[in-house]
Amino acid sequence: MVVSSRGRFAPSPTGPLHFGSLVAALGSLLSARRHGGRWFVRIEDLDTPRNAAGAVDSILRDLDRFGMHWDGEVMYQSQRPEAYAEALETLAARGWTFACGCSRRDLAGGVYPGTCREGLPPGRSARSVRFRVGTAVVGFEDIVQGPTTQGLETEVGDFVVRRSDGIVAYHLAVVVDDAAQRVNEVVRGTDLLESTPRQILIQRALGLPAPEYTHLPVAVDAGRRKLGKQTLARPIASEPPGAVLVDALEFLGQHPPRALAQAPAAEVIAWGIEHWDRSRVPRRRTLPAPGYAGGPPRARSCFQ
Repeated sequence: MVVSSRGRFAPSPTGPLHFGSLVAALGSLLSARRHGGRWFVRIEDLDTPRNAAGAVDSILRDLDRFGMHWDGEVMYQSQRPEAYAEALETLAARGWTFACGCSRRDLAGGVYPGTCREGLPPGRSARSVRFRVGTAVVGFEDIVQGPTTQGLETEVGDFVVRRSDGIVAYHLAVVVDDAAQRVNEVVRGTDLLESTPRQILIQRALGLPAPEYTHLPVAVDAGRRKLGKQTLARPIASEPPGAVLVDALEFLGQHPPRALAQAPAAEVIAWGIEHWDRSRVPRRRTLPAPGYAGGPPRARSCFQ
């Protein structure tokens, strides 16, 4: 039996859509549609201090303008506290989690040493909830990046699934949400590649299936920094949709005809669906995308 693809784009509303996030959205859309599947949008707005006013409407408006139309209703993490609470209860009941009284200062950014694993030390109160990794070594085959293996005990340590401010951590929320939307292929940037083993471990603990993973190259600026809010990536809201989509397809190794840059977004998307070949996607891009970083508007395609 052929299983229909179910993909998703899950942006955090920390700012407007930029070229790097468009690349991730486009890759996930084309992969799902190429196989006759469905594509969903999820807004990962749990980290409320980082959310930017108006960002959600801006992102959804830009996706629509670029011809990237999603199926069903948009999912909002902020509307799903009960689902995350239930998952935390299940993990606790199965012995996978423990309360931790350590602060970031205590850990100094290193691998968690297991300070509270067997109980809170005297004088400490619970701050966060951590996942007990044990001696787990998790491996998976990424469609673009190839085989990936991580020894969580030595490389990550017991990791946080509920933060000290009460906000559920990304790794738990994304697993619960992917299962709820029955996502069976996750297409996203390589900046999240090292997070995947933690998510697979949570899936196993909750008895959930693991989707297929495809990690795309990340767009960077001239300083080899990932495009984003912190690196002043330029919003693409005012850019011509056809030209930006063609640049994104080229970035993903699909080599569309340059004449498509003048075409409507729907025509470019249709070409992308018909010709999508994930074997052509490069593992990484060494060339920056200067036309979409901070600074003056680009004069031409940065991939010509």
